[in-house]
Amino acid sequence: MDLGLKDRVYVVTGATRGLGNASARELVADGAKVVITGRDEKRVTDAAAELGPNAYGVAVDNGDPQAAARLIGAARERFGGFDGILVSVGGPPAGFVADNTDEQWQSAFESVFLGAVRLARAAAAELEAGGVIGFVLSGSVYEPIPGLTISNGLRPGLAGFAKSLSDELGPRGIRVVGVLPGRIDTDRVRELDSLSADPEATRAAAESRIPLRRYGTPEEFGRTAAFLLSPAASYLTGVMVPVDGGARHGF
Repeated sequence: MDLGLKDRVYVVTGATRGLGNASARELVADGAKVVITGRDEKRVTDAAAELGPNAYGVAVDNGDPQAAARLIGAARERFGGFDGILVSVGGPPAGFVADNTDEQWQSAFESVFLGAVRLARAAAAELEAGGVIGFVLSGSVYEPIPGLTISNGLRPGLAGFAKSLSDELGPRGIRVVGVLPGRIDTDRVRELDSLSADPEATRAAAESRIPLRRYGTPEEFGRTAAFLLSPAASYLTGVMVPVDGGARHGF
């Protein structure tokens, strides 16, 4: 199936590793050009080099108020266009209500929530019909995840923002989508599993609750994200798509 991605230009944040990187990789594999971001300059440079000539790296924090202008400017200058953005950020610190400090909440709000809102607003102002804004969120949009209190507080709010944005931008032909990873086999998920006394048993127990009985791969997530960002998904907007092996029990 031709996704229609050839020569389209996307910004993918948080793409030096994990789900952002997997998404950027699939976009490039299908012919798109990407501007990727991360906080560490060397990691960004190395990740862009691995993706090849159709990728360009910019070291920036999503929480930086100037990030959006820099990234959209880089897309236009480097590749001559701007067709969409996938806002992906690292997960906020783990912890229960009593564990997380005000500073952790504030930092996560600036990066995970407000940074994403700024990026989406700037993209909305620059995109034309056919453009798309995507958010990498979490299954916590529908069900809180024990031990991830900050994420449980912020991700559903971003999903609500995305839905409102889809209503506002729909008349202009701009789509807004969310991708909700479940247990995907990334460094982040392995790190969370390692916080338990028996990481192997924790993973086995988690897999037993997934209908497909395994963690997903980053590539499986990336292919879903690439499809949702592509013209092939031109009649999908305002949706939150779980990539979780069937772990979500609701419809």
